Amino acid sequence: MTRKRTQKQDGLVDKQELLDEVGIRSALTRMTGDILESHLDPRSLVLVGIRTGGVHLAERLRGLIAERVGLEVPLGVMDITLYRDDVFKDHSRPVVGTTELPCSIEGRAVILVDDVLFTGRTTRAALVELMDYGRPEMVKLAVLVDRGHRELPIQPDYVGLTAKTAREELVSVMLRERGEPDRVVLRERARP
Repeated sequence: MTRKRTQKQDGLVDKQELLDEVGIRSALTRMTGDILESHLDPRSLVLVGIRTGGVHLAERLRGLIAERVGLEVPLGVMDITLYRDDVFKDHSRPVVGTTELPCSIEGRAVILVDDVLFTGRTTRAALVELMDYGRPEMVKLAVLVDRGHRELPIQPDYVGLTAKTAREELVSVMLRERGEPDRVVLRERARP
């Protein structure tokens, strides 16, 4: 959906709605099909959501996989705060959540799930942390939105939407799990 909206919030103006509720559902359904097509044995899968948006999306993917194949794949949660290369740059005391993996990742196919892929630094941090828990057979990346501007050689394997953005723009993913209507919006700073 590409409806334009203007709404000030936290000094940001909505420039364009990229996905609405139906678009998000459609993107996740397509991603689920792609995941199952490339992993013939879904029992080898482990979904790991990167806090916070990635966790909600991983839960939704898990539900869609269960609907398709009748199997609830293990679901983990990863907080990459202390693995970020900018952790102390802007915050003197970062808020650190927990990482919870439901099973060993040794020899498993891990699907890292995040809401937006931008520079690749969050994914890099997640990969470094994941290796502290063992050596999976493979790691794939699933993102709802790939907005480009990579600083590292990281590419997603499963993508809901590829959006061309300017570096200074912001992609906001709003999800019902956080009490918001499902939407993905391209935003920019309000001009004085």
